[in-house]
Amino acid sequence: MIDALAAEWYKLRTVRSTMAIAGTIAVFMLLCVVWSFYVASYWDGLSAARRATARSAPAEQPLAVALPVCAVVLGALTLTSEYSSGMNRTTLAALPRRLPLFAAKAGVVAGAMFAAAVVSLVVGAAAGRAIVGDRPVATFQGPVADVAAHLLWLGLTTAAITLITFGLGAVLRSTAGTITAGMAVLFILPALAQPLPSPWDERIWSSLPGNLSNQIAGAPGSSGAHGVLSPPAAVALLAVYVVVALAAGAFSFVRRDA
Repeated sequence: MIDALAAEWYKLRTVRSTMAIAGTIAVFMLLCVVWSFYVASYWDGLSAARRATARSAPAEQPLAVALPVCAVVLGALTLTSEYSSGMNRTTLAALPRRLPLFAAKAGVVAGAMFAAAVVSLVVGAAAGRAIVGDRPVATFQGPVADVAAHLLWLGLTTAAITLITFGLGAVLRSTAGTITAGMAVLFILPALAQPLPSPWDERIWSSLPGNLSNQIAGAPGSSGAHGVLSPPAAVALLAVYVVVALAAGAFSFVRRDA
């Protein structure tokens, strides 16, 4: 298993798609800095009355939008790219035991995405707090423990979306199909849920994977409801999504021909 993990890590960090995703995350981390400078400048131009009611997205908001997309792409490419290139046959020749190989691939891609997400989120949030300084912007001045919990769960949700897409890729075996399905879950299904009659609109919207993180630990100082689920229910539902996707993917990877 250690050899499988080492091989998958070497493979993941040497392909161009991983470098492209890492570069995208770095760009959005810089956008967090740009957003923080804008918030500070905008705040300085407000009157005292306007400041009392002003609201702002937190410093890490650009990354909160970009990371799930990067997770979908990386989770899909990890396995489907090998099917399209035929590399999966070489991999299975080197490691015929399919279940440990599947677990190694899943563990490496989820761990890499989680590490990239947490590091970029912490840097973006810390830069935003430093740039805004002592300006009383609620979403930039939350308690450190609450901010840390929020960033941690953003990272864990990103890793979970990576695993969900990875499992879906093992079932579909198509890069385009897997990425399309993942993007549909993140962006299309929430839009389709909104026109539904109440209370099903909010219930379905709250149950989608991309909307669970803020229900577990939302950004401190943010206004408005994030969903109808309690934090334990959101955590349990996220775990169910991951387990079902990985179980379906593992079954397909083990039982179907290469």
